[in-house]
Amino acid sequence: MSGRVTVGIDVGTTSVKALAVDDAGEVVARARVPHHVYAPQVDQLEHDAKKAWRQGPRRAFAAVTAEIDATVAGVGVTSMVPSFTAVDRRGIPRLPGLLYGDVRGRLPAARPGAGRSPLEVPDPTARPADQATALLNQSTVQLMPEAEGFLHWAVAGAPGAAGYWPCQAVATHALSGIAAVDGAVAASLGSLFRRGQWDPDVLDRAGASPEQMPLVAQMGAPAGTLPGTDTIITGGTVDAFCDQIVAGADRPGDVLAIFGATLIVWVVTDTWVEVPGLGTLPHTTPDRIMIGGPSNAGALFVDWARALLGGRATSRRRPVETPERPGDPERVPVWLPYLRGERTPFHDPALRASVHGLDITQGPDALERSAYEASGFVIRRLLERSGVEGRRVVASGGGTNSAAWMAAVADTTGLPVETVAVSEGAALGAAYMARMGAGLESGLDGAGRWARTGRRVEPDPQWSKAATRRYEIFEELGPGTLPGGLGS
Repeated sequence: MSGRVTVGIDVGTTSVKALAVDDAGEVVARARVPHHVYAPQVDQLEHDAKKAWRQGPRRAFAAVTAEIDATVAGVGVTSMVPSFTAVDRRGIPRLPGLLYGDVRGRLPAARPGAGRSPLEVPDPTARPADQATALLNQSTVQLMPEAEGFLHWAVAGAPGAAGYWPCQAVATHALSGIAAVDGAVAASLGSLFRRGQWDPDVLDRAGASPEQMPLVAQMGAPAGTLPGTDTIITGGTVDAFCDQIVAGADRPGDVLAIFGATLIVWVVTDTWVEVPGLGTLPHTTPDRIMIGGPSNAGALFVDWARALLGGRATSRRRPVETPERPGDPERVPVWLPYLRGERTPFHDPALRASVHGLDITQGPDALERSAYEASGFVIRRLLERSGVEGRRVVASGGGTNSAAWMAAVADTTGLPVETVAVSEGAALGAAYMARMGAGLESGLDGAGRWARTGRRVEPDPQWSKAATRRYEIFEELGPGTLPGGLGS
């Protein structure tokens, strides 16, 4: 094809995805570069940052642009938060890349200065969407682990390194020579970034300085250009935010469920509600609020479970047109998905997984269905705790390629599941952010026109009835009832 495109690159937990997208929001080329995620211990999670954060984005960008005959107006990079590594003067990582929930990033609770930045009131003269974005940039920190410990770990592992960067900065530098993140990523790094700048006192306490931190650009603003071209690159941003802006989940009762390595659930409402254990954020649509947060019951759990059963990763499966519900709806065990603890709503890394009601008559199909239902039960739990009446689940992420998974979510929640047409939602949103940086869009208001529905999966009454009984068991087996009284 010829014309003008933007490229979105999403550095995920198990692969780098890249999309080239035209002015109408149509994907004209895509690429995927897989990489490994490592768990040296149950409470650790890391990447080979050189391969996943530096080489992966380069390979994905080269692959996707090789498929097109078009002008690339802009490039946007997105990834999970928080993350951290140390780099040399060439931007090459010298340490593994620490990922969310890694125990090596925890600080003693009594450490002076540890904490979160207070929210600042946005400019009242700004457009509603821009006010929401400003709050979202700051509010990201309310949902993420304290990242000051990540910096302490990086400095201890590579003292005097040229830079201490999150994944997004490593990736933007790999493509452009510029290490840049946006305000949402900076906010996810907690006390390291306060009131619009890197906090020199907090950095000094870790043995670092502002000069070793990446450039912070405004959301959707150009951070620079690719070498020898006019192609702009924006500051790296947060994957869940990119997913949200192009998903089309903007009506009260919509439940945005992002099925990546992490399951991220946002319940949309028109009333600001704060619920213990859940996060509350403004939606980019005026007068809309999101309640929910991240859970460990995503593909990191489901793919692990399927691997035990001899299956392939769900994110790599080809879409299936009809939902898969094999076996007997009454013959499914209950699987608590806490392989490495649970985030929302328990925020307890000590929780562990277990299977209940398993017997000799049940085979791999029943166990696989049980793993899928665990994700649906988490969504139902967060929806019920939000107090919002759900109307549909809008599903994004690689997990939507599994018809059996989506059918289980419909059955367990009792809601229709509408998958997005482009499962690589984070990369699609990053491509839209690149349009903003290239001056092709004036703001986030237009991102909704890129939202398209792939397929709709309705709950099956017989399976839903059986799943509801299992959900009651799932809730009864909550953290407070597990051995040792873990959780709250």
